[in-house]
Amino acid sequence: MTTHYFSVDVEEYFQVSAFEGSVPRDLWERLPSRVEGSVYGILDLLARHDARGTFFTLGWVAERHPKMIKRIAGAGHEIASHGWDHVRVTQQTPDEFRSSVHRSKACLEDLSGAPVLGFRAPSFSIVPGREWALDILVEVGYRYDSSLFPIHRPGGYGYASAGREPFVLERAAGNLDEFPPATLRRLGLNLPAGGGAYFRIFPYALVQQAFRHFDARGVPGTFYMHPWEIDPDQPRQEAPLSSRLRHYTGLSRTLPRLERLLTEFRFTAIADRYSRSASLAAS
Repeated sequence: MTTHYFSVDVEEYFQVSAFEGSVPRDLWERLPSRVEGSVYGILDLLARHDARGTFFTLGWVAERHPKMIKRIAGAGHEIASHGWDHVRVTQQTPDEFRSSVHRSKACLEDLSGAPVLGFRAPSFSIVPGREWALDILVEVGYRYDSSLFPIHRPGGYGYASAGREPFVLERAAGNLDEFPPATLRRLGLNLPAGGGAYFRIFPYALVQQAFRHFDARGVPGTFYMHPWEIDPDQPRQEAPLSSRLRHYTGLSRTLPRLERLLTEFRFTAIADRYSRSASLAAS
C-alpha cells in the first residue's frame, strides 16, 4: 500500500479567506482562540492510527501558542510554514511575501527545534502570474511547496496546468519540489479531492476514489484539512451566505470521515520523503 501525505493548515476559525471582509484583522486578538483544542484532537486521531502529518502553521498562531508547536513537534510530526498572517500571495508584493515566509520560517524553527522545509500559501494562492513567489521560497531556504492546486476554480486559487502528482519545479533560483493537493481525473477534468470543504461537503467516495487511484499507481497523494473543520461548536461569524455555507457545512462529518480515511489509507508527513532519500543515500 502506498503511503500518502496528511497535512493540516494550522489557523484559527476566524482567519479564513472567506471571512476577510467580515472579520477585520484588528479584531483577531479579541476573538476567542480555539486552535489548540482542535490541533490536540487531530494529534490524538493521528496517534490512534499510527500516522504522521505535516502541520503548515501560521507564524501569527505559533507566536501565540508556542507550547502547541512544541507538542506537535514532540509527537513526531513535521512543522512547516503557512506564512505569517494568512495574507494571500495575490495580495502581497514580492517584498511583503519574502518578509512573511522568512519571518514565519525563523519563528517555527526556533519553536520546533527543527528545519522548516515546506510552505503552503494561504488559500493555495500561488496562481499563474505569481510564480515569483516560488523563486522567493528557494531564496529563503525552503525545499518544497504545496500551493499549486491543479484545478480550474474561480475565487483566487487554482493552477490548472500544474502536475497532479509530486514533481520538481525548475526555477531560476533553483529547484523546488511541489506536492499538489490530490485530485481525481474524470471526463478530462481534475476534480478537487484533496480535503478541506470538498471532504466535508461532497460524498466521501470522491476522496476515497482519488486515493485509491494514487494507490494503484504507487504514487503518494496529498490530503489537507484545517483544525476548525473538526470544531462544529466554533463561534459563528457574520458573513455572506455563500461564505457561511462553505465554512460551516459538514463540520460534524469531518471527524467520522477522517477516522475512515485513516483506516483505509496510510499517511505520513511530507518530510518523510526527504528522510527516506537521506537513508537511501547513506546505505
